Amino acid sequence: MKTVACVVQSGFAPFEFGLACEAFGLDRSDDGIPNFDFRIVAPEPGAVPSNLGFSINVDRDLAFADEADLVVITPIPREQWDAVDERVSAVVRRAVARGAWVLTVCSGAFVVAAAGVLDGRRATTHWRYADTMARMYPGIEVDPNVLYVQDGRIITSAGTAAGLDACLHLLRLELGAEMTNTIARRMVVPPQRDGGQAQFIAKPLPESTSLSLAPVTEWMLANLSLDLSVDQLAARAHMSPRTFARRFKADYGTTPAAWLGRQRIIQAQRLLEQTDLGLDAIAYECGFGSAAVLRQNFGRMLGLTPTAYRARFTCTAAGAGAGAGAGAGVGAGV
Repeated sequence: MKTVACVVQSGFAPFEFGLACEAFGLDRSDDGIPNFDFRIVAPEPGAVPSNLGFSINVDRDLAFADEADLVVITPIPREQWDAVDERVSAVVRRAVARGAWVLTVCSGAFVVAAAGVLDGRRATTHWRYADTMARMYPGIEVDPNVLYVQDGRIITSAGTAAGLDACLHLLRLELGAEMTNTIARRMVVPPQRDGGQAQFIAKPLPESTSLSLAPVTEWMLANLSLDLSVDQLAARAHMSPRTFARRFKADYGTTPAAWLGRQRIIQAQRLLEQTDLGLDAIAYECGFGSAAVLRQNFGRMLGLTPTAYRARFTCTAAGAGAGAGAGAGVGAGV
């Protein structure tokens, strides 16, 4: 992925628009992060008003979006949901047809839904608008309980900051875990909000976010190679297994097993990128037990094999040439 078009329309939300600029538009070459050719586009070049009483001047029309590797769709006002600009809808359809990435933030999902490319797919939007989307587009499986959804090469995200989670998810797929962690550190945000690949959240605003389990999760991260059971973890937390599981779900938005599985995959990504360890050794270090189990879990969560991931994202001297070639090939095919 080398080129990014961010589509803004009248009444755009400044914060959500800023997320796309932050994720894909900044120069981070001093940290070894490749820059994207990031351009802001609009159906009509000129002053585009936001929903907060100010405008931005956009120099480019939608033409660049027809060649971009990623098309980002920012939110539009509610009164435009049933009257989406057909020029933007056409751009979305063409992007999907040619295999480009399409990413929406918050109510930007309504733009993609209006283009007809989400029919038969799973998607999300802000939890307040999920029922409306489901009524307007019954052919879409709308999930209101997640931060983002990837279905093929379309990524839809929930409200506001969840768009940043979706951007980081895509960056992780394109740049690898280590570079994405570097970007997240620059942003001063976690590279992956806990909750597994599906990013489940129990409610939009949890009543409390106790830090009492932090010592247990820190110990889990330091002992991924062990066979960790809920009984064992509950004992470390001085709780019954049932109380521990309920408290963990409330604090982290998922089960202990799902959280642990995601952390093991993240560690496997790091080892694949930064070491020459074989798959059996990585499987042992991450607690998968065998290379076969590692392959199964890795493929289910990331959609590619550990070997393919290493070829694309390796940071070791021995694999740098192969990784660069693989990355270029994948990027060219976007």
